[in-house]
Amino acid sequence: MKELVSILAEKAKKISTLVAGLALIFVFCSIPVSHAATAEEIDAAADAALKLFDQVKGAKELLQKAKGVLVLPGVFKAGFVMGGEYGEGALRVGGKTVDYYSIAAGSFGLQIGAQKKNIIILFMEEGPLQKFRASAGWKAGADGSVAALNLGAGATIDTTQIKDPIVSLIFGQKGLMANATIEGAKLTKIVR
Repeated sequence: MKELVSILAEKAKKISTLVAGLALIFVFCSIPVSHAATAEEIDAAADAALKLFDQVKGAKELLQKAKGVLVLPGVFKAGFVMGGEYGEGALRVGGKTVDYYSIAAGSFGLQIGAQKKNIIILFMEEGPLQKFRASAGWKAGADGSVAALNLGAGATIDTTQIKDPIVSLIFGQKGLMANATIEGAKLTKIVR
């Protein structure tokens, strides 16, 4: 009898964890995601993210060296065992928007929390930028190796140390969520 109770308790625990995870995903999917409805709204949000990024020492120099800059402002991530993230942004070449992209990722594992963050992906070389623009759906880590820098308050970027062809910078986090990375995220061109 004790064995049966133990088995039932374990199954109840697994079911409650699954139900909680599904409930969080339902809530996450029903929240209006902070994506812009128009190109103008995406560009305005990208401008605001770049203005915030400009406050980081070394940011302007790094932006000037980049061949292309993908700005993904206000990317929302939430998770409880299962999680996901989504956001939209603008790819800029020579300071002008040339395309719009969405970022989406799903995950499963030990995680809990929610956060909103800004992501800037810098294409430091022309080849990786052209490969990215030509792809139908680009996955970070699979289609291109991305060096990630997580920028906190008072951060400084040493541009002499950045040698990677693609660099992602994550900053302006609001909320609490471990694992600030874009590894495994899929970037897809969108029409606005």
